[in-house]
Amino acid sequence: MIRNYLKIALRNLSRNKGFSFINISGLAIGMAAAILILLWIQSEISYDQFHEKRERIYEAWNKAHFSGKLQCWNTTPKILARTVEKDLPEVERAVRVNWPRSFLFSIGDKRLTVAGNIVDTGFLQMFSFPLLKGDPKTALNGGFSILLTEKLAQKIFGDEEAMGKTIKLDNKDNFTVTGILKDLPNNTRFKFEYLLPWGYLVRVGEDDSSWGNNSTRNYVLLKENASLASANEKMKVLKPRYDKDDDPAWEMFLYPVSRWRLYSNFTNGKEDGGLIEFVKLFGVIAAFILLIACINFMNLSTARSEKRAKEVGIRKVVGAQKRSLVGQFIGESILISFIAAVFAILIVQVALPSFGQLTDKKLFLDFTDIRFWLFAAGFIIVTGLVAGSYPAFFLSSFNPSKVLKGTFKAANALITPRKLLVVLQFTFAIILIICTAIVKQQIDHARNRESGYVRDNLVYHFLTGDLDKNYALVKNELLSSGIAKSVTKTSAPITQGWSDSWGFEWEGKDPNDKTDFDRYSADESVTTTMGLTLIKGRDFNLKEFPTDSLGMIVNESAAKVMNFKDPIGQIVKDGDTKYHIIGVIKDFILQSPYYPTKPMLIGGAKGWFNIIHFKLNGSNPTADNLKRAEAIFKKYNPEYPFEYKFVDEEYAAKFKAEERTGTLAALFAALTIFISCLGLFGLATYMAENRIKEIGVRKVLGASVTGITALLSKDFLKLVMISFVIASPVAWWMMHQWLRDYPYHVNIQWQVFAFAGLLSFAISVLTVSYQSVKAAVANPVKSLRTE
Repeated sequence: MIRNYLKIALRNLSRNKGFSFINISGLAIGMAAAILILLWIQSEISYDQFHEKRERIYEAWNKAHFSGKLQCWNTTPKILARTVEKDLPEVERAVRVNWPRSFLFSIGDKRLTVAGNIVDTGFLQMFSFPLLKGDPKTALNGGFSILLTEKLAQKIFGDEEAMGKTIKLDNKDNFTVTGILKDLPNNTRFKFEYLLPWGYLVRVGEDDSSWGNNSTRNYVLLKENASLASANEKMKVLKPRYDKDDDPAWEMFLYPVSRWRLYSNFTNGKEDGGLIEFVKLFGVIAAFILLIACINFMNLSTARSEKRAKEVGIRKVVGAQKRSLVGQFIGESILISFIAAVFAILIVQVALPSFGQLTDKKLFLDFTDIRFWLFAAGFIIVTGLVAGSYPAFFLSSFNPSKVLKGTFKAANALITPRKLLVVLQFTFAIILIICTAIVKQQIDHARNRESGYVRDNLVYHFLTGDLDKNYALVKNELLSSGIAKSVTKTSAPITQGWSDSWGFEWEGKDPNDKTDFDRYSADESVTTTMGLTLIKGRDFNLKEFPTDSLGMIVNESAAKVMNFKDPIGQIVKDGDTKYHIIGVIKDFILQSPYYPTKPMLIGGAKGWFNIIHFKLNGSNPTADNLKRAEAIFKKYNPEYPFEYKFVDEEYAAKFKAEERTGTLAALFAALTIFISCLGLFGLATYMAENRIKEIGVRKVLGASVTGITALLSKDFLKLVMISFVIASPVAWWMMHQWLRDYPYHVNIQWQVFAFAGLLSFAISVLTVSYQSVKAAVANPVKSLRTE
């Protein structure tokens, strides 16, 4: 019996090649899209879930009121790790991880800059980053130990044994390789190529016990069966206990590893979603794309019901039960699903490199994992059941007496399941078109926002090695050689905020004021080099005004907060240091272009410096400028590579996440429309075939090609219009919710909906009209000669 069903299914596929192609290609594309999205989702939800002790790993967070809001953030004092080990009996271990740091690695004549982390010695006993060589319990115990990833060890030493080899860091200290780490998986927040012991920071004087310096990530491992609630009650009082000068309401809490990636957005001190919203959204998109492909199968199968009605009638007459017919048709749909799945996997394999590049992930299908095959089998069966269930019950319900008498006709009611399914298809497609358009508008809105500085020809370089010591010489040669128009040094790149603080004092300050300021340090010519707009006062000028080393430039937002009638000359205290304001600049975008600018204070030459910015001379070719600049940098800093960055490229990178969202939405919208149009094309083809004699009669009676085309197309276009009416408010609500996360956002305009409606209408007309016109121009003699 099964062989008989299989033979019939294959004959039907072979006999109706056009419909078989539409069914299989639509399902294959839908399945491929769903698989790609599910791979992305799997990567996201598995972030840092491979750690063996993940159920007991937490990150320490701060919670305090600033700028009128209860804010939460995940950098805490360095002293916290040792404190929780001492004060919280629930804690088994605590480790600190500093921000990623780059060093110059010197091995013989080889030089390369490498990024990694400085961590406490217990890091590898908390997190499951396996060592291929070395002992995780002791590898970081030595003061001059260093661990390398397998990839970095291969890059530095090739096929030589790396263990025990010496590496000089920043031309100062020699470190011995005491462990080789397995390369990090793609689904972790940690992105290091080396690990150094925390003792290095102690030795260079960068460790501190200040409760006001929130600059480190502290991770806590609770004891087995320890109570998180109990630990958090004790965490709440640590800050007030040890820092009596700060806000007594300041709290700390422990946040579980399972929520770091997907849920770590906080609003007014409460968890408020995060990346999980995108995971859910793309999960819905995957389900709907697959459902749309299944709808094609349902519609085409039920549309062709008259072709198989006699088969059903005969089977029922000879004794076939309804359940056996249902089983037959379900089996056929699972067979088609299986064939489609084979093509879907081929499509996925071809698309994975490009999709991985788009999503910035290393995604792959693991054919060696039994779970993949179990999932694939389940995926095929579920798809087959969803696609074949309605057609199976529909076809098996035919009355054999009507079918065999020739009186059976498919229903043409005002509302039919087939019409509802077409509406559902195009509703989802139109929603994606509208969302894609609004995401693009939001990106353009932020990109066109005035940045507040001139990005063209602006370059920055880290003050590595001897550059800080030789800064004056480098600056003079860049200017005198005509390579640069102006040069300055700063605490951070103009595109990034590396420091913020509160507690500044000024005359007339409200005692309850807790404004959080972005902090920055700059040398002479900062406004000239960056192209900042001075509203009042002047730039730093140490030659004419030596006291500018303790000068300060504030932005408009800071001036408003301080509420000075005339800010110039006013004193701002930072602890024991007194700054005097020499200038006010227009606000500029330091961090996200989607958010309002914060109050900002730029201190003078007494500050700290990490970056040199220089404005290239636009009169010279850029390549020539950079080549000559490299020679100058090498002259005064010969051991370090010349690694520059263009500010305009760094600024453009701020839009990558939203651009990725927009591109994915556009891609899935295109796939949805394509799959929907495949189904629409198939339905139009079958409709034209079924009404061929009616069309012949109408032509004989004088109907025009245009009239017949309109007659055949109007029913489909009505369905598309209904879809548009349903999709518009749904899309508006979705985009309204999405835009709420961006204080600086575009307003949703009616033109977007008009564009989506016209586009979907035009695509539908093109899809349906081909078959309609083809039927309308056919010779009526051929269609009527049998009558």
